[in-house]
Amino acid sequence: MAWRMIRHRNSGAFFSSSLIGSLGGLIGLGGAEFRLPVLVGAFGVPTLEAVILNKAISLVVVSSAMLFRSHAIQFSTLWSASAVVFNLLAGSLIGAWWAAGYMQRLSARWLNRIILLLLLTLAVLMLSEAFFPLRTVGQPLLDNPWLLRLAGVVAGLGIGAVAAVLGVAGGELLIPTGVLLFGLDIKLAGSVSLAVSLPTMIVGFLRYRQASAFTVLSQERGLLWAMVVGSIAGSALGSQILGIVPAHALMIGLGGILLLSAYKVFSHAH
Repeated sequence: MAWRMIRHRNSGAFFSSSLIGSLGGLIGLGGAEFRLPVLVGAFGVPTLEAVILNKAISLVVVSSAMLFRSHAIQFSTLWSASAVVFNLLAGSLIGAWWAAGYMQRLSARWLNRIILLLLLTLAVLMLSEAFFPLRTVGQPLLDNPWLLRLAGVVAGLGIGAVAAVLGVAGGELLIPTGVLLFGLDIKLAGSVSLAVSLPTMIVGFLRYRQASAFTVLSQERGLLWAMVVGSIAGSALGSQILGIVPAHALMIGLGGILLLSAYKVFSHAH
């Protein structure tokens, strides 16, 4: 009976992570903001442990999505935006290191409140992107290159901190930053998002190794591997339909789901 329950749980983990992982290949998101409510609400993983588990899975999604998306956004094209990648990384690595250390000192109640607020903010941001057009491609927000670099570092600090707190890749913030602040094409901004997310998440992940909750990776090994395999399959599928699914329609659906799931799970979490 116990074995059957474990198999059912892992099957659910594989299916849900496949759907969420497809966002990595399709949009350039790690999908972790959707995975976090699933881990806490559906699988009963405590919040801090869920964040650490979420970050480990997000690393797989981002790595595989970068590889699978290379047929549409080649690495040579991504390299042309390397200045933007390094600009954002200058802030995001510091933000991720600080936030991951600070989170370990928070009580579960305050951690849930902060995560609820961040998830609701991300949901509103997604819905805003769907209904309001982004800035003209190729036109940076600031004409002064030094002010533009400074704005990139500041944006990176905030994005890195959010990524560490939620265990997310940060694409919901990185993609609009790439388009609005630096004037990138939205598909290229998705790949830039993945390139910034990967080292940022590694820094936050290494920081969490000091926490006792890090043992969740061995305690939930079956759940972890089911979601890892599902995430790889999903990111491969998402990359194949890149450009087919209308981005604004997807953003509306995802924003609504995130708004509902975040409120339902974290507003009632103890």
